[in-house]
Amino acid sequence: MITTGVVLARTGSAYRVHTDGGEVVATLRGKLKHRDDDRVVAGDMVELELHAHGRATIAAVRPRRSVLARRAAGERSPRAHPIAANVDQVVVVASARSPESSPRMLDRFLVIAAANRIPAVLVLNKIDLGRTALDPLRRRYGPAGYQVLGTSVTQPEGLAALRELLRGRASVLAGQSGVGKSSLLNALDPGLNLRIGAISAKWDTGKHTTRAALVVPIATGGYVVDTPGLRELGTWGIDPERLGVYFAEFQPFLDECRFDNCRHLVEPGCGVRQAAERGAFDPDRLVSYQRIYEEVSVPSWSSDRRRGR
Repeated sequence: MITTGVVLARTGSAYRVHTDGGEVVATLRGKLKHRDDDRVVAGDMVELELHAHGRATIAAVRPRRSVLARRAAGERSPRAHPIAANVDQVVVVASARSPESSPRMLDRFLVIAAANRIPAVLVLNKIDLGRTALDPLRRRYGPAGYQVLGTSVTQPEGLAALRELLRGRASVLAGQSGVGKSSLLNALDPGLNLRIGAISAKWDTGKHTTRAALVVPIATGGYVVDTPGLRELGTWGIDPERLGVYFAEFQPFLDECRFDNCRHLVEPGCGVRQAAERGAFDPDRLVSYQRIYEEVSVPSWSSDRRRGR
């Protein structure tokens, strides 16, 4: 019998796959066994062959519509390693207080999403603790076109809008510890009962799953992608010459720079810096850009580039 399903997680040589008939554990068959280690990742839509006694094999992987990839520090190869496939959006969660939002961290998450060509939205949780934090966040990210949604679990507030945002989509939730990602998910789907962390611990046992993603079906009809290594994705592999494009509010001014190869650092006649000075967007976003540029322009995995060769 042939069916299709979504890969939820990998442990060792086996894969948990969500199908319309329930969850199955499958192994690879045929040529898939001999491909690179990225042959199947969480979020992949796969074709399954169901056998007797509950056995299943993955016969084929459907084409991916998007990929969230990483390249770890220290690697010389430019090859990216997919960690999750078919991601529809990155939902970056911050909190009004406890802890207060970190613009630098938010900017890094947004750059990672943009570099992977995945849309992103911002959620400011715990707005009942500090409503004045919502407007500055909207002023900061509005010129870049990012939606900023305020939520509170205790009120409750904004949960219906968040439910619609997640409905029918595969969403990566990113954000520092303590911002309330699990609380938000439990408010939307009480059946999860804070199980995401427990599921991660249970399945994070194989040698290939240390930084592997985990896909969790939710009651809204979509999936939440838990990526334990997202903060470690850093900005490795991002072309510094493309970095300005990943700050969407810079794009109208990129052609106004005097030099075609302007880095928007100290060059004269920089259209981006001039736009920041006249308030076209939050000048602190330019500071974030410049700090990330310093990281990606001389990555540690390339000793040749460190020496300027």
